[in-house]
Amino acid sequence: MTGTHDRRRAGFKERTRVAEARARLLDAVAPHGRNESVAVADAAGRTLAEPVAAARDVPGYERAAMDGYAVRAADTFGASERDPAVLRADETMAPGTAVRVHTGSELPDGADAVVMVEQVEAVGSDVEVLDAVAVGENVGAKDEDVAAGQHLHDAGHRLRPSDLGLLKASGVREVTVADHPEVAVIPTGEELVQADPDPGEMVETNGLTVSRLVEGWGGRARYRDVVTDDADALRAAIERDLDADVVVTTGGSSVGERDLTPDVVAELGRLCFHGVALKPGHPVAAGVVDDTPVVCLPGYPVACIVNAVQFVRPALKAAGGMPVPAFPQVDAELTGKLRSEPGVRTYARVSLEEREGGYTAEPVHTSGSGVLSSVALADGWVVVPESAEGIAAGETVCVEQWEVRP
Repeated sequence: MTGTHDRRRAGFKERTRVAEARARLLDAVAPHGRNESVAVADAAGRTLAEPVAAARDVPGYERAAMDGYAVRAADTFGASERDPAVLRADETMAPGTAVRVHTGSELPDGADAVVMVEQVEAVGSDVEVLDAVAVGENVGAKDEDVAAGQHLHDAGHRLRPSDLGLLKASGVREVTVADHPEVAVIPTGEELVQADPDPGEMVETNGLTVSRLVEGWGGRARYRDVVTDDADALRAAIERDLDADVVVTTGGSSVGERDLTPDVVAELGRLCFHGVALKPGHPVAAGVVDDTPVVCLPGYPVACIVNAVQFVRPALKAAGGMPVPAFPQVDAELTGKLRSEPGVRTYARVSLEEREGGYTAEPVHTSGSGVLSSVALADGWVVVPESAEGIAAGETVCVEQWEVRP
């Protein structure tokens, strides 16, 4: 425990860079390998565990690509405005006949081309074809959209709503997808209550927020009851959930007398890092216990959210064999200066306002990382890199809209 006491006296003398910390954590995460079959209609947002091929041709029949008349191309050879081919209008196809069709109509049996309506003149019960057509002209093939057996998606592809339409049209009824990664979320702190706090108490919000973020990122959250700041209680809570793919604790990750979770993780297994060069929320930690990654998030709400996005999200994606898509980004003109400490990556909250020709980004200034409203009032954040001491007003910045769930 000597190292723990030294750290509590001195604080974080060294902080791991964000990229290095994330790499260490991901080195400890193995894909869970669990798959399940789900109906195509229920597969939006899921990640394919196996490649998918079309089960049928789409549309599955030859169809008219134009409004006009279905014909046998041979019956129109040599037709011109001066010498049109005269065909009998009918409802069924036979030599010397023409059948009225509309765009998308199934091509009648025996027809092999369509004459556009602009190239036909009706004369009584006959039609005069003013221009010859070739076999297949103005006809959509039965596999024009998709051919049976055609490869549609690779394993690892995250299914979008538009993908589901294509799969259904292609005759695919079920797909094999990666099971949702299980993430146990354990809020800690003896001062936390679920409602109606007395003086000195706080309503538990971090566990709820992280649980819902986990579900939005494609995981399945176990939102546990609050655990008090007691080493034995924390140890039991973590050990209870080691069957999860990722364990997350909220609160108690710094270096105070009641910040016990990193020490408990180190005692049960090993720490990958404790203290990261980011703001807000440098007192984040992560480790491994019995091959299960454990992420210890800070208790201040904004710091908790920032670190959940930076570490929990990629960890659960890796556990589920899912890609980690980038968040939507908006370029905007900064209306006020953003301050940052050299060597620290800062996530500065901003609000966006649309204007003619683009957006402006206004810094959401707060007094600390415990001001939860600063996240609710923001539209995203600007990542100020470690190499910068800040960003001046008037600069164009990239706003990361982290709460839009890709």
